[in-house]
Amino acid sequence: MRRKLPSTAALAAFEAAARHQSFTKAAAELALTQSAVCRQIAGLESFLGLKLFRRTRRGVTLTQAGQTYGETVARRLDEVERDTLDLMARRGEGGVLELASVPTFATRWLLPRLADFERQAPNIVLNITPQSRPFLFEGTPFDAAIYAGDGPWPGTEAVFLMPEKLVPVCSPRLLGVRKRIMPGQFSAYRLLQQSTRPYAWRQWFAAQNVSHPHDLGGPRYELFSMLVEAAVHGQGIALVPRLIVEQELASGRLIVACERESVRDKNYYLVLPEWKADHEPLHLFRQWLAAQAAQYRAQHGLEGETPAPPKRVTR
Repeated sequence: MRRKLPSTAALAAFEAAARHQSFTKAAAELALTQSAVCRQIAGLESFLGLKLFRRTRRGVTLTQAGQTYGETVARRLDEVERDTLDLMARRGEGGVLELASVPTFATRWLLPRLADFERQAPNIVLNITPQSRPFLFEGTPFDAAIYAGDGPWPGTEAVFLMPEKLVPVCSPRLLGVRKRIMPGQFSAYRLLQQSTRPYAWRQWFAAQNVSHPHDLGGPRYELFSMLVEAAVHGQGIALVPRLIVEQELASGRLIVACERESVRDKNYYLVLPEWKADHEPLHLFRQWLAAQAAQYRAQHGLEGETPAPPKRVTR
């Protein structure tokens, strides 16, 4: 049976006009005349049997139906474009993985190890998008995500990667001749805060049985990468996962200000939707990442840190 679909040219003209709220701007973007765009949209409205735009003296505005349809068309065209680029990139071989990840983990831990995955799976293209918070996979292009948290995440399967151990770090210049300070001495220094974890320092001091008069004070940064750079430049003491400052500690750009046992704030997981379980590129990436994480845990004495798996929740 023949599909009841409008032409792709009409959809492209409509999407551009809806996005710009202007036939003139849509025409310029598509390298068409304004009258050609008008004809495409008029044909689409005739095909649908309803109006997508209101014509006014000042131009055009979307009707309610046009607004809803425009959002759907834009999303579908984006998907077609992405799939087309993916196919062109791999020339029909291997596969493409769309991974969302907490940004600093991807930058500081995952990316330095990806060359090994590329050697093992050279035909798989891995695209990484920063995503700071958990989300619903439905309606997104993502095949999997790396979360910092403890779930549960409905409709997903979670693969434990590693615990997060927080450690206070700073520039060696900040402490001067001191190599370490005790928790009770932190009040003499400025604390650097992470916006999405406003109580991290308070929890750390509580674990040391020490109070700090300004444990919620100090400049705030959205990303750990920003927090690390602030610490490197001597702006204060940052409480960060040790795994993201390995290079800075090894090079001496940062030092551990206090070696007291750090608090496990969260765990890192590879999270994948249940309906993606049979996706071969994802299966290969999952095996590789789990092996890399197990190696890291063994190297850093974290084998005893494996938590109970998040409760698996299905819809």
